[in-house]
Amino acid sequence: MKSWPVQDAKARFSELLDTCLAEGPQVVTRRGADVAVLVPKGEWARLSRAARPSLKELLLSDAARGDIPVPKRGGLRRRAAPSL
Repeated sequence: MKSWPVQDAKARFSELLDTCLAEGPQVVTRRGADVAVLVPKGEWARLSRAARPSLKELLLSDAARGDIPVPKRGGLRRRAAPSL
């Protein structure tokens, strides 16, 4: 991956985009630190699908779906009906 300072990325965006499409993801840096990545749309779609399970996969998985507090039953007594 080629690294582009933010000033160059802004000034030469068309070149950045063409390089991204031809060579793959490109890193944009600010003050020497990596801050963003320009990725071709097809690659982004593939990464998004791989990172997020489908609803079917979630429903069929053995993993816990969250803790739901369920109170214990039988601990409380019912009040007696008022007499008239």
